[in-house]
Amino acid sequence: MILTVTLNAALDVTYQVPAVEWDGVNRVAAVHRRAGGKGVNVARVLAALGQEVLVTGLAGGPTGRAIEADLGAAGLPAALAPIAGESRTTLAVSQPSGATLFNEPGPRVSEDELGDFLTHYESLLDGARAVVISGSLPQGVPADVYARLAAVAAARGVPAIVDADGEPLRHAPGGRPAVVKPNAEELARAVPHGTPEEGAQALRERGAEAVVVSQGEAGLLAVTAGGVLRARMPYKVEGNPTGAGDALVAGLALGLVERSPWPERLRRAAALGAAAVAAPVAGDFDRDVYAHVHPLIEIV
Repeated sequence: MILTVTLNAALDVTYQVPAVEWDGVNRVAAVHRRAGGKGVNVARVLAALGQEVLVTGLAGGPTGRAIEADLGAAGLPAALAPIAGESRTTLAVSQPSGATLFNEPGPRVSEDELGDFLTHYESLLDGARAVVISGSLPQGVPADVYARLAAVAAARGVPAIVDADGEPLRHAPGGRPAVVKPNAEELARAVPHGTPEEGAQALRERGAEAVVVSQGEAGLLAVTAGGVLRARMPYKVEGNPTGAGDALVAGLALGLVERSPWPERLRRAAALGAAAVAAPVAGDFDRDVYAHVHPLIEIV
């Protein structure tokens, strides 16, 4: 089983529109509402790839109940910890040229609620082959919590992948995760000086076993104990990039539990990220795009 952690779970709402008129009335062509947050999206992709998953995190209020109901309807096993606050909603406005995202900050979490979750989390590590810890933090949760979660997993022999931004990303290597996965902008904020390769190496020196940097249409950069690798994309896939990084992380998690060589891990992760761009909703990927782009990705 692969465990995914989403402390700031959300009800994701996606509006598909032909174009956006920001100062006028917009007619929505299609609406999608589903449980979201980065770890939930990772779990959806892994489940679609035939992997056993378990979703955990925090959920509260009517929105939290809607999240749990949608996970159940989707057949995604979940063990979310309850909180008093209302879980957040996100809104993505998707048009052919790209997507605009509106993310609520999320509920306030008390020290007792976080403590209960940490105990709950440790119990879920039994039987886990890997854990993915990703996304933003709700209010009241300290920035070092992802490092703490990764360290607890490592102590139990469970490798962790952390996908975070800002202070949580800066703290993450201290938990000695197997992989830290920022995008290029997140890495630049965490390590503001030097090239992406130098920034990734800096995170490795702080404790991460490997760092994989997603660079959009430029592909992936991986700095590992065995050296530096790059995955180069053959062409740009047009569509909705929301959730592409989560699909990419799902590919890395699958490579981690299968212990596949790094070139194959990167090729699959990059192909899943591209295929997710071609899907209208985060957590999905286009299997035809995946099959087409996968063999064309160059690993150097």
